Amino acid sequence: MATIAFIGLGVMGSPMSINLVRAGHTVIGYNRTASRTADLVHAGGTAAGSVAEAATGADIVMLNVPDSGDVELVLTADDGVFAHAAPGTVIVDFSTIRPDVAIRMADLARARDLEFLDAPVSGGEEGAVAGSLSIMVGGSPDAFATVAPVLDAVGGTVAHVGPSGSGQTVKAANQLIVAANIQALAEAIVFLEAHDVDTSTAVRVLAGGLAGSAVLDHKAARMIARDFEPGGRIDLHHKDLGIVTAAAREAGVVVPVGSLMATLMASARANGDGGLDHGALFRGVERLSGRFDG
Repeated sequence: MATIAFIGLGVMGSPMSINLVRAGHTVIGYNRTASRTADLVHAGGTAAGSVAEAATGADIVMLNVPDSGDVELVLTADDGVFAHAAPGTVIVDFSTIRPDVAIRMADLARARDLEFLDAPVSGGEEGAVAGSLSIMVGGSPDAFATVAPVLDAVGGTVAHVGPSGSGQTVKAANQLIVAANIQALAEAIVFLEAHDVDTSTAVRVLAGGLAGSAVLDHKAARMIARDFEPGGRIDLHHKDLGIVTAAAREAGVVVPVGSLMATLMASARANGDGGLDHGALFRGVERLSGRFDG
């Protein structure tokens, strides 16, 4: 059993930290909004008053924060992880950030006798609660082997995908596929509703054929019910598609669907939907179709 500092107890981080407690680990959590530590404490974890307090004495430091700048701040600030983690500590970053930032953080970590793994996750809030996330890990194979048994407490599929930055590259590909699937599903449901079919039954039939997908399973019923309580938010997926398009440009790769999805996600934010679940792309299809009633 490990002593784990978990920094960032949001929609994803909180249930992940709780699953680590349930697996028998000692978990010290920190969140900028202190009230977000309550669920972890109730589950048997401990709340820290700062990143430094959480990281001091931890075997593993995990973080799940919104963006590249947040990761840099948590790690490199005077009261950050790099300044207070003991030599040999493995840092596991579950955040979705730019691959180049992950590579730079790994280099800085190694210079301090620390290990940094970029380990973004897929599966949304439901996967975080169930402990069934898909975790794609970039970094040292030895560091991965050290933490792999711990990652099994939060992930159903855990894989080492290459050197530092590789986890973030795979996550970018994931976010491209997910966005395109959500958009196609949204268009299909608006199309079905316009023809007055039994939409719920139609979706069930579609799920049994080649159109079936995890996105359909998790998002169709919520689209039909207009339930866009956030799991994976539009704001964050917009950020992720920026990572996709920038990385594709750097590699000389053409991603026309990715570019379109970045535009549609930006449109959703411009229309005030940034805080909603990414399934709220559905609202954009309704707007374009003249069927949106707010």
